[in-house]
Amino acid sequence: MPRVLVIGSANVDYTVAVARLPQPGETVSSGTLLVNHGGKGANQAVAARRLGADVRLIALVGDDAAGRSIRAALADEGIGVAGVAVTDAAATGTALIVVDAEGRNQIAVAPGANRLLTVERVGSGAEDFAWADVLVCQLETPLPTVRWALDHVRRRRAITILNPAPVPDAPLDCWSLVDYLTPNEGEAQRLSGIPAAGADGAVRAGEVLRGRGVGAVVVTRGVDGVLACAADGVHRVPPVEVPAIDTTAAGDAFNGALAVALGEGRALPAALRFANAAAALACTRRGAQPSLPTRSEVERLFGR
Repeated sequence: MPRVLVIGSANVDYTVAVARLPQPGETVSSGTLLVNHGGKGANQAVAARRLGADVRLIALVGDDAAGRSIRAALADEGIGVAGVAVTDAAATGTALIVVDAEGRNQIAVAPGANRLLTVERVGSGAEDFAWADVLVCQLETPLPTVRWALDHVRRRRAITILNPAPVPDAPLDCWSLVDYLTPNEGEAQRLSGIPAAGADGAVRAGEVLRGRGVGAVVVTRGVDGVLACAADGVHRVPPVEVPAIDTTAAGDAFNGALAVALGEGRALPAALRFANAAAALACTRRGAQPSLPTRSEVERLFGR
């Protein structure tokens, strides 16, 4: 059982499903509301846990009902929550999500307590870093915290995965600390400065990012599958065709599954296929954490 440490955000999600996404200034009515738990960090922790990893999460929630509910739900999943701290200085992070009939979404986030997850708070969990086989980070928490965590765990020879979402306005300076960088096409383009649409564009963007010191760049391309630029060449994984209902947390399912597969020692092509299957299944259900699949579901689709 791989040991996966996730450092990142934990939110409460308010999701409205409507026939189509609104234009600027437009109200689209007749939607349905779903309230559940999310945040890239918490989602990726839940994904990894359901896929068979031993998981610990380091995060920060507010001293409010949402924060208490999130922490309890994570514990019920079997995730180690000793590192999920509580603050009275900010509310629990909140995401507002609109999803259309084709599963496409628009998301706005009020980070709240997530922005107070400082190096000092994360650094108190030294035992967690010594324990981990794989570290997974995203960018919904402060950049200095992410960089410190990557550097600290890298010294202990754990695998590092950075999901660079959302792409910050400030430049990143942690490239050489990242074994696997997992942007989507838009994020790859913003980070590299290279148009990343299409397979050729994704390869060019991936090679630029590898040139900055990243071990492997894994570009998730939605209905076009996944493309990875690694030291041994380019790996392409075709899409898994499923009836998409809601793409929320598909990327988180991918990252959690990738962490599990790499922690189990799978070669990159096999790890990508496993992660791609998990992401596809997440698109077949509404919500963030409710959509994340189990190990048996992925193995049925993936065929081991």
